[in-house]
Amino acid sequence: MIPGFEKIVEERIKKAQKDGAFDNLAGSGKPLVFEDECQVPDDCRLAYKILKNAGFLPPEIELKKKITQAELLLEATDFSSVQHREISKKINYLLTKLDTLRGGISPLLTDTYRENIIRKLS
Repeated sequence: MIPGFEKIVEERIKKAQKDGAFDNLAGSGKPLVFEDECQVPDDCRLAYKILKNAGFLPPEIELKKKITQAELLLEATDFSSVQHREISKKINYLLTKLDTLRGGISPLLTDTYRENIIRKLS
């Protein structure tokens, strides 16, 4: 920093503290909450943080939210209703989409499932 500038900054901070400018800040007196960022690659952390602060989420998180909402809706519907089956299909679709985004193999594409389909269609 510029010599002397640190002293000016310190004086202004101390004056603001004496005037009570920091007394009613949000989260005052509460412990800091650090987010677990171990799943986010190092080179993407800053970008994810900027997007999160702007109100945007990664596609995986958006899908997880949709899955959770659909599961809650599924619990509220009658098991034998048409709506229950439609919601179940939607959840399966979202889970497959999430698995595909993660680079995993969808349960629909496993060898056993594929073989069963081929056998039935043959």
